[in-house]
Amino acid sequence: QVQLVESGGGLVQAGGSLRLSCAASGLTISTYNAGWFRQAPGKEREFVAAINWSGHNTYYADSGKGRFTISGDIGKNTVILQMNSLKPEDTAVYSCAAARFRLSWTRNYATPAGYDYWGQGTQVTVSS
Repeated sequence: QVQLVESGGGLVQAGGSLRLSCAASGLTISTYNAGWFRQAPGKEREFVAAINWSGHNTYYADSGKGRFTISGDIGKNTVILQMNSLKPEDTAVYSCAAARFRLSWTRNYATPAGYDYWGQGTQVTVSS
């Protein structure tokens, strides 16, 4: 059974940092593409960042470029989202997702439909 479990969320002041982790079980994360999405109250789920199975290619939403970094920890079977210079508008529930390898993922990595497995999410709140 595949499980993705996020951790690392919390309350932080604007300008602060958080490191989100997504621990995978039931699959080997280094053979999957992975991504982070977020959803704020009353808003649709939106893409944050993605990394391909090899770790060689990363993708970011404009909102996080230069502030967020996605990476994989193969030894811990975990995907990391390092978030720096946080802003109040970053407040949301952050969820990680994993996608089986397929060529089409490079065209739809920024859409929820591009993923097969999802975690429950972790709350990130940034105060002003």
